[in-house]
Amino acid sequence: MTTQQLINQIKKKQSFLCIGLDVDLNKIPKYLLVDSDPIFAFNKAIIDATHHLCVAYKPNTAFYEAYGIKGWQALEKTINYLNKNYPEIFTIADAKRGDIGNTSTMYAKAFFDDLGFDSVTVAPYMGKDSVEPFLAFKDKHTILLALTSNQGAFDFQTLSVNNNQLYKEVLKVSKSWENSENLMYVVGATKAEYLTEIRQIIPNSFLLVPGVGAQGGNLQEVCKYGMTDTIGLLINSSRGVIYASQGEDFADAAAKKAQELQSQMLEILQS
Repeated sequence: MTTQQLINQIKKKQSFLCIGLDVDLNKIPKYLLVDSDPIFAFNKAIIDATHHLCVAYKPNTAFYEAYGIKGWQALEKTINYLNKNYPEIFTIADAKRGDIGNTSTMYAKAFFDDLGFDSVTVAPYMGKDSVEPFLAFKDKHTILLALTSNQGAFDFQTLSVNNNQLYKEVLKVSKSWENSENLMYVVGATKAEYLTEIRQIIPNSFLLVPGVGAQGGNLQEVCKYGMTDTIGLLINSSRGVIYASQGEDFADAAAKKAQELQSQMLEILQS
């Protein structure tokens, strides 16, 4: 998917909502557990109920890898279902990969060629040659961890390096990498006060913003400081949407929560 296709979808749906498909078998409705593939059954119901309200889905691969081969098969069925039935949706493999060049190439092939995701999250710690293999894929996007929403982000990401904070160095240096136009960045919603300076470094890049909802991030604050002329934001909500109910009405409850977020986004866009 091209960036322009993503922008077009945002305009059409008046939404920049991303829904995280982080499936925990301990939290889904109990009646689904008798299904031959409860993870996919849960995802399918959530997707069918919310696809018109969001522009992206983000499965965190840890929630699938934890269940071994069956979990990986559920992930494959989920992305295949999305690509077949809702090809306009932007898909994110939240895998946080990053390794030496030839290994990164294999990771990229796994998520882009084999599974068919539009994007993958990547850790920048190993530098240029660990990220550029992901950037080499046409119309695919690499979402680089920049300033994350967790408390431990302050352990390293805000340390001073070259008279600059480390996350700012990541932003600045990554712009020089080959095919950097395929970069997006993760910036946590709980770090909204940093967005003004972030936009000075990467004024036009899309930001994937987790942390709205269960982690306490404020949508209005994120939009105030982070939105661009082409929106430039994908606001992710996971637990706040998909676990709105543990009853048989879980999909309807998820749609209601997604609708609430989309309505807030519409109001922001119209203002």
